[in-house]
Amino acid sequence: MIITKAGAKRATTITAALAATGLVLAGCSNDGNDSASADTYQIGINQLVQHPALDAATAGFKEAFDEAGVDVEFTEQNANGEQSTALTIAQQFSAKDLDLVLAVATPAAQATAQNIVNIPVVFTAVTDPVTADLVESEDKPGSNVTGTSDVAPVEDQFDLLKELVPDAKNVGIVYASGEVNSQVQVDAAKEAAKSRDLEIKTQTVTSVSEIQQAVGALGDVDAIYVPTDNMIVSGIASLVQVAEEKKIPVIAAEAGTVEGGAIATLGIDYKKLGKQTGEMALRILKEDADPAETPVEKATEFTYVVNEEAAKRQGVTIPQAILDKAEEAK
Repeated sequence: MIITKAGAKRATTITAALAATGLVLAGCSNDGNDSASADTYQIGINQLVQHPALDAATAGFKEAFDEAGVDVEFTEQNANGEQSTALTIAQQFSAKDLDLVLAVATPAAQATAQNIVNIPVVFTAVTDPVTADLVESEDKPGSNVTGTSDVAPVEDQFDLLKELVPDAKNVGIVYASGEVNSQVQVDAAKEAAKSRDLEIKTQTVTSVSEIQQAVGALGDVDAIYVPTDNMIVSGIASLVQVAEEKKIPVIAAEAGTVEGGAIATLGIDYKKLGKQTGEMALRILKEDADPAETPVEKATEFTYVVNEEAAKRQGVTIPQAILDKAEEAK
């Protein structure tokens, strides 16, 4: 079942000379050439919240269209971290004449998938699309929805944590109770901790304003692990402030959090992930690829990113072996 509006609607400029009357019927043409025609796609973007990772994913998505030389008009909306706003945006998009919608982050993807069923929806920055009820399976999504997963290499990240904090016994995690992707990562972290003699302590929040209190409620922990939780990442300054006061090292799941004050990560390049998503969208729009049969894709490259200044403030010396392989946070 291909849900692409017959290969996606094309807004085509037609210029015709009517010799008998000298009348020219012209639309918007390329470079002032009245005989030229071009396809323009209309794409909506429903982004959950602004923070470096999601912003980079959206930028990478657009870059794919730019590099392909495809004419596209983007309608961008940001839900400011509110699920209800993401739902409203999705409902507004369902009433528009769009060719495709990009949903950035799990709650935005859930809202979009629930409301848009007659055109393709692609998602990015979604950790587990099956658990989030976005697809039937990653190999065969089964509907008009597919995209890219930002599932992190949690095992490798906990190896990094042990390298940075060799004596760590207790690791704290603060996460949003309403984010499915966060619970998936917490479960993965608990599994990774078992073989590394680590105990996981958790606190949940329902808003950014609760982050500082939740960090304090973790009690005596030797490190804090920050998953790709949109609420926590958007309020990372609050978490880092408490961590620096208590000299608790913060290890992140992605580079944007390191830029925000965590010590290090082995994580995803979200701009590359967004570009990968854009390339999927192009195949759907231009090659009539069926979203229902287009497998969910994952990042294949992971990069060390470190923040030496943050490490100093949190009382950690980053081993030279890691520094030799890492990029410095911007």
